[in-house]
Amino acid sequence: MQKNAEFTTTILDWYRQFGRDLPWRRTRDPYAIWLSEIILQQTRIAQGSAYWTRFMERFPTVEALAAASEDEVLRLWEGLGYYSRARNLHAAARQVVAQGAFPRTLEGIRSLKGIGDYTAAAIGSIAFGLPAAVVDGNVYRVLARHFGIETPIGTTAAQKEFTALAQSLLPEACPGDFNQGMMDFGAIQCTPQSPACLTCPLSGSCQALATGRCETLPVKKAGPVIRHRYLTYIYLRCQGETAIRRRPAGDIWQGLWEPFVMEHPDPQHRLPMPAWTASGTLTLLRSEVLHQLTHRSLHADFYLYESPTRPPLPEGFRWIPETELDKYGKPRIFELIINDLNKNN
Repeated sequence: MQKNAEFTTTILDWYRQFGRDLPWRRTRDPYAIWLSEIILQQTRIAQGSAYWTRFMERFPTVEALAAASEDEVLRLWEGLGYYSRARNLHAAARQVVAQGAFPRTLEGIRSLKGIGDYTAAAIGSIAFGLPAAVVDGNVYRVLARHFGIETPIGTTAAQKEFTALAQSLLPEACPGDFNQGMMDFGAIQCTPQSPACLTCPLSGSCQALATGRCETLPVKKAGPVIRHRYLTYIYLRCQGETAIRRRPAGDIWQGLWEPFVMEHPDPQHRLPMPAWTASGTLTLLRSEVLHQLTHRSLHADFYLYESPTRPPLPEGFRWIPETELDKYGKPRIFELIINDLNKNN
């Protein structure tokens, strides 16, 4: 227990001296803290900070976010990926407004759309001082190395073991500071590669350093297989208008807008171009574009189709002036097509 207390004190002392000065750490507003946690779930701080600032300027309160349309929220989210986060954020904002206030218990916070144990613990501890430990990748790494834990992260056993350990280290007086200190310590001091062991205040008690296992801890479970998908995008241009459709549920980019697209089984078995492309001008903008997602590699060709008359399209497409494209939430790959169009104009 004495060693655990020393560990906690060391993390708090380190955080007070070296913790990152981030804008959402200058407030106890649960909305601002929650927004930062959702944005940073799959995003680096350098990129996420700019998005957090834009969201706070456009939607300074949870009421303002709740009153927005989903398209407004998705447009502001463009470039962050994992768009279900934005949809859940919007839905949860409406839950909060319907309840009359942001919930102040872990159970209440967890009841909001898109919030799990980690996010609830982060919001609860930082905004309300609730005694809940966070366990993210940084925390796994610090604990695995310092305490010499070899249970593979990503497993149920590891989640239980590391959560219990982190909870036992949590100080009652300042759980939010400790949680943020652990995250910063893993991001700055105990980094995934080349950790700063020589200047580490925990070096004297670190099991990984003592046994030469800093590069092998934490142990990671085998990752998922990457799926490859092959796509042909056709941007339609007809007298200053273009046709787009909203992506359906059950796949990537649900609810975002895209141009006409065909998906091929594999590179050797590509679908033929639609018959209507023969009645206009078809120009290849770029071929073999690789767009990497977490569990998918998208291989895409971009085409521009120009015609004075509208071609027959499947149900669900909407013709809009090209000048109004910015009003629609789009996946990053559609933005790449638009960039290519602008270069060729």
